[in-house]
Amino acid sequence: MKEIRLISVTVILGFASTLQAQFTQLELFSGFDKTDFTLFSNYPINDSNTLSIATLAFFQKFREKENQIFDEVGVQSTLFWNVNKTIALGPSLYYNSFGGFSERLSAKFTLKNSRALVVVVPTVAYSEKKDAGLGEIFSQFQFHVPLNEKVCLWLVGQFLTVWDKFKSHSRSFQQLRLGAAYKDHQLGLGVDFDQYGTEPIRKSSFGIYYRNTF
Repeated sequence: MKEIRLISVTVILGFASTLQAQFTQLELFSGFDKTDFTLFSNYPINDSNTLSIATLAFFQKFREKENQIFDEVGVQSTLFWNVNKTIALGPSLYYNSFGGFSERLSAKFTLKNSRALVVVVPTVAYSEKKDAGLGEIFSQFQFHVPLNEKVCLWLVGQFLTVWDKFKSHSRSFQQLRLGAAYKDHQLGLGVDFDQYGTEPIRKSSFGIYYRNTF
């Protein structure tokens, strides 16, 4: 089954952009079942940083032949308008190797303090290939604990659910990352749980991840 992996760049990049206005982030996750490579970038386009362009590109490759129907590539660009520190709105154009093009509109809600961050993003989208609308909710949390002046312990979770025509399950995932960061480098353990289709096909992958932000 070739289902669209609708990852919301709005929340992922909105989360990272709370740390710095301009950045590029690379992440590699590799386990026994699959390998993911992801690139995020965010660049302001005005002096007040109320408008910015965010870009996501990812590649997912399963190791076992019977699972390679889930291999995919995606690229998405989003224009953010930050209404205030809590609320942002953004239209985007998304291309996926399975699903083709889709147009999207998201609202981003952010709560944070010095050590924790929670972001929730509801999205409505239109899939040109399916000629139908869909609804999506993405959430992310982050918690970090300084171990000393240079090293921090990080726990990050991402959760997604997508419903075709707002009533039929299409795609969900749950991703957890636990690692240590030194300056801009982060290394640790990760686990992905994926669900595809109306009667979900379930996949899981355990592995290690490396992330670098510059």
